[in-house]
Amino acid sequence: MFEGFTTEQVDVGEVVLHVRHGGSGPAVLLLHGHPRTGATWHRVAGRLLNAGLTVVVPDLRGYGQSSKPPTTPDHAPYSKRAMARDMLSLMKILGHEAFMVAGHDRGSYVAFRLAMDHPEVVTRLALLDSVPIIEALERCDAKFARLWWHWFFATPETPERVINADPDSWYRGTPGAMGEEAYAEFRAATRNPQTVHAMLEDYRAGLVVDREHDTQDREDGRRLACPLLVLWSTRDDLEELYGDPLDVWRAWAADVRGHGIESDHHMAEEAADDLADELLRHFVPD
Repeated sequence: MFEGFTTEQVDVGEVVLHVRHGGSGPAVLLLHGHPRTGATWHRVAGRLLNAGLTVVVPDLRGYGQSSKPPTTPDHAPYSKRAMARDMLSLMKILGHEAFMVAGHDRGSYVAFRLAMDHPEVVTRLALLDSVPIIEALERCDAKFARLWWHWFFATPETPERVINADPDSWYRGTPGAMGEEAYAEFRAATRNPQTVHAMLEDYRAGLVVDREHDTQDREDGRRLACPLLVLWSTRDDLEELYGDPLDVWRAWAADVRGHGIESDHHMAEEAADDLADELLRHFVPD
């Protein structure tokens, strides 16, 4: 995996991040979702690097081989604002004052918060398989609770005991779809009780502090300043829950385009070529 990339641990202040990076030219930051690590991007990252981009692929704080800071009662250490600060520091340490960002699933919330809080550094943004956290929670109904029940299962302390009793059954993945090395990295992470706790804290923060941040943005009339590409997996449930995701995102950004990709949820693994093509069209416009 990641031929031509350097792999290292980078101290960004609050945490130490496991990072792969390589290439030259304009920089793009790729942020994974739950319960993956940066390895989920391995089939996409090389395509972007070969197209002349600098590509940076970290594990988010709490995930994979990145450090897992202690939490607090308000879950703020696992807020998307805290994770966005990590990414801002990381990119500055690597020498990138402005850059593009793509985020999938939970990583899309970090990408969104990074672009919202720091519009001067994010030049283009791609958000995959998501709508803003507040939009999801405000549309919560019986269908949402049935399909995305894991958001609310994360609330008490019980989930750690349940998941750690049999993490291989809880966190599904297949070597064939993911690639042998990516699967091994994912499986090692999900078998680590500290990682399980941190991933649950990510969800807990989403229900409290992240929602508050989204609410404040909307009350203040803040919108994304950069061009936004929205992509979603057609065999997942985003359209079933929200209709056209572009309609949701138009309330949050002036320049929005996108469409569905024929894939199940983890599109970087299951539709890597199609995803890479779309990202290159967005990040390297004619």
